[in-house]
Amino acid sequence: MATDATAALAAPKLTTLLVVVSDGNVLLGEKKRGFGAGLWNGFGGKVDLGIDASVEHAALRELREECGIDALDATRRGVLTFHYADAPNPMETHVFHASAFEGTVAESDEMRPAWFPEDAIPLEKMWPDDEHWYPAFLRGEKFVGTFWFDREKKITRHELEVVETLPARADGL
Repeated sequence: MATDATAALAAPKLTTLLVVVSDGNVLLGEKKRGFGAGLWNGFGGKVDLGIDASVEHAALRELREECGIDALDATRRGVLTFHYADAPNPMETHVFHASAFEGTVAESDEMRPAWFPEDAIPLEKMWPDDEHWYPAFLRGEKFVGTFWFDREKKITRHELEVVETLPARADGL
């Protein structure tokens, strides 16, 4: 039986990722600092249990903070779990898609946004897992995946499945 300390070590860090796709273009941000600095990614981050009522709320908040726009039609497309050799807890990331938004895309202190044609996403400058799930994401499919990384952030193993229904979070978020 797991102790509270053991259970806490296994509890995933809850995060979000929101990618805007509009008129055949994908909005990505180059991470300027912190985890993933120098890589292109969608917009997102940690779910703040003190202010976020849901993972969707966290995804919308992070998009606004990181590039100044509000998604009008965010839908959850995937759930990805990441295991890093140098981190005690896995990261559970809820991936959202949006095609409509309000506001003007703007650079923040954390991200430098840019639009890319869907067929020219800079995968060589992104996390290595992106090449595995982005095709399903861009086709409008729902997916669940797990990725294991070594200390150099290279994939050692992965599983990815297209699904009809995404799993719900046990804690209601």
